[in-house]
Amino acid sequence: MNPLSHSILQDRPAAGRRLVEPLLPYANRSDVIVLALPRGGVPVAYEVATALKVRLDLMLVRKLGVPSHPEYAMGAIASGGIQIRNEEALRVHPIAKAAFDAVVERESRELLRREQVYRGTRPAVQLKDQVVILIDDGLATGASMRAAIQALRAQAPSRIVVAVPVAPIETVEALRSEVDELICPLMPEWFTSIGHWYMDFSQTSDTEVIELLQRGWQRGECG
Repeated sequence: MNPLSHSILQDRPAAGRRLVEPLLPYANRSDVIVLALPRGGVPVAYEVATALKVRLDLMLVRKLGVPSHPEYAMGAIASGGIQIRNEEALRVHPIAKAAFDAVVERESRELLRREQVYRGTRPAVQLKDQVVILIDDGLATGASMRAAIQALRAQAPSRIVVAVPVAPIETVEALRSEVDELICPLMPEWFTSIGHWYMDFSQTSDTEVIELLQRGWQRGECG
C-alpha cells in the first residue's frame, strides 16, 4: 500500500472540502469573496464558498506554457494586462521573443474567450477593501497564482489569502511572502505534477465551470 495514500486527494470537490476547516475564520462574512482560477480551481472553490457561505467569482489567469513542454510555465497572464515571466524556466528552455509573444497572443485570446463564456454580461466584481481568497486545484511553479496576486493587488483588497490543496514546499515558501495568508494542507517534498496527487484529475469542462458559477451566483443572490 502506498504510504502516502491517505494524503492523495479523491477529486477536486473533495480537495475543496479539505480547505474548509482552515478557512473557517472567514465564514459568513459579507466582506469575503472566493475567487477561483478556472477551470480546475472552480470545483474546489465552489465547495469552499458554499461551506463558508461567502460569495464566489472568478480570477481569470492563463499559464504561458513552454512550446516544447506546454505543462511547464514560462510565465502567466491575467485580466487587466498583467504578465509574469518565469525567468528560471526561460533559462532552462530559452525561446525566441517571437515564439514567446505568439504564446502570449494565443493565451490572451483564450482569456478573453473564457471571460465572455463564463461571465457573459455579468459585471466584474469590485474587490477594493474586500478579503479575497484565491483558490486553484494546486500549484506547480506558481506562475499563474503569482499573476493572479499581481492582478488582484492592483484592485486594493484589504487582505489576500491563497488556498490550494497541494503544492511543492518551495513554491509555497516563495509565494508566502507575497500574500497575507497561504493555506496548503498537502506539501509533498517530492513533486512531479498536481495531477499525481489526485485519484481523479480529469479535465474540468466549460460546461461544469458555468454550471457551478451559476449555482454559486444564485446562492449568493438568494442569501
